[in-house]
Amino acid sequence: MKSRTFVCMLALFHSCIVGLSFLFTKMAIAESNPLDTLAFRFTVSFVIILFLVAFKVIKLNYSWESAKNLVPLSLLFPTLFFTFQTFGLKYSQSTDAGILSAVTPILTLMIAGYFLKEKTSLYQKLSIVLSVGGVIFILMMKGSTINFSDMLGMVLILLSCIATACYTTMTRSLAKDYTPGEMSFFMMGTGFVIFNVAALVTHLKQATMPEFFTPWSSMEFISSILYLGILASLVTSLLSNTILSKIKASQMSVFANLSTVVTIAAGALILDENITIYDIMGSVLIILGVIGTNYFEGEKEHAIKVNLEYKEEQSVK
Repeated sequence: MKSRTFVCMLALFHSCIVGLSFLFTKMAIAESNPLDTLAFRFTVSFVIILFLVAFKVIKLNYSWESAKNLVPLSLLFPTLFFTFQTFGLKYSQSTDAGILSAVTPILTLMIAGYFLKEKTSLYQKLSIVLSVGGVIFILMMKGSTINFSDMLGMVLILLSCIATACYTTMTRSLAKDYTPGEMSFFMMGTGFVIFNVAALVTHLKQATMPEFFTPWSSMEFISSILYLGILASLVTSLLSNTILSKIKASQMSVFANLSTVVTIAAGALILDENITIYDIMGSVLIILGVIGTNYFEGEKEHAIKVNLEYKEEQSVK
């Protein structure tokens, strides 16, 4: 029980970092374009994790088999996720993206159930739907509706959700063979190479190479990139890989909706944005959904334990 509580605390910390990352991303892209921001973000992440490896804080033990397993994981996240998300936001409204992204826990539930045979109770399924409903409720009450004229953007955002769900499921599967550090190193390295190559090629084609370095004259940009690179990329990667070695993919995924609550709170505290009754009601639904998903998992584990103890007693008799 104590172990599961600690893992839930890590998942809560993960959600807080992700929730604040939207604010820092907004600050960063005000000074740079999205692709350059991704390149700098993963440059910082990869440099930091290289130091951790050099000082043996993180130990690596790779083989050719490792590459075969970890390359697909790294392509799903961060590569495909951020690519689909970035271009999806370009061709659709951010509110549409928020509504679609909220279904990620349901996609994870389905994919993990099919590939990993993860079983969830009816109450857990209802709790996940409740949490997803909380996110959608907040966005709908803010006047958001799905705009089907932005179909390309919606498809790309949906693909980013599928990439996240597949990454979560695959991480859960690989966690028994690789440490969180080994998986994170591969992920940060892949993001560093792919996004920097894409950004540099784009600037070379457009003959705008000096603009690539211009944002670094802004302290706001530097602080944003440090947050995004260290906390929102590297630390969240290590956290998610650690958490997924302990709990089901569907349990981890539903915590992501708490990021919406954190984003609302951050907007109110930092940007002086108004919090409406709808924000509060939706946040309550999200929190109840997360609590329910993990509470009923504990109830199920307790029932299994009691059942096993009963069978042992009967066998002794």
